[in-house]
Amino acid sequence: MYNDSPSTQLPSTSGFTMPHPDSVEYEIIHYLTQFKTLSLEEMKGILDSLNLQTFKKGTVLLREGQIANLCYFILKGCIRQYYLVDGVEKTTQFFTEGAPITPYEGTHKRTASRYYLACVEDSVVSVGNPEREAAFFEQFPHLKDLARVVTEEELGKSQENLSSFIIHSPEERYRNLLETRPDLLDRVPQYQLASYLGVTPESLSRIRKRITGK
Repeated sequence: MYNDSPSTQLPSTSGFTMPHPDSVEYEIIHYLTQFKTLSLEEMKGILDSLNLQTFKKGTVLLREGQIANLCYFILKGCIRQYYLVDGVEKTTQFFTEGAPITPYEGTHKRTASRYYLACVEDSVVSVGNPEREAAFFEQFPHLKDLARVVTEEELGKSQENLSSFIIHSPEERYRNLLETRPDLLDRVPQYQLASYLGVTPESLSRIRKRITGK
């Protein structure tokens, strides 16, 4: 799920038992080791403060017209963002492990959502709201800059996806997906992947055949 490099070293501390390697809690600690400024005590504090929830595949977390008062951080799974246009789903993003989801219109502007969020897979996420977020950063103030960096990275990815959609052909978009997010090919149904690329499932099938045939 995250970088599983054996060179990753966990900070040492006493009085703390590491979670089992197969647990979500262990994955959280492993993820946090990339932030070298954190001690293991701080990591434990973060772990204790998280509101972890599990959602089944197909669960709709947000619907068009709702005011989103929750934000999410994905620890395991895949969540899809899509719009409903004349009864047709238009997929605009897939969020996977390590990605934050902050519906800005709801959590900051208190306006109704224009899109849906739904689980493509069984997913484990940390669920928060503006009040919990404020309390979290009061407890861990230096994490505010780290959170800003992660959010800016996700915004940059979204802008790159939009640019790619505008200037590239469907086949070029598919090739880019192969290079940057190949895991989605095995995790996402083809009709959702086709919608994300802006083509029909039949066109996506033809693109795949052309590429594999070369």
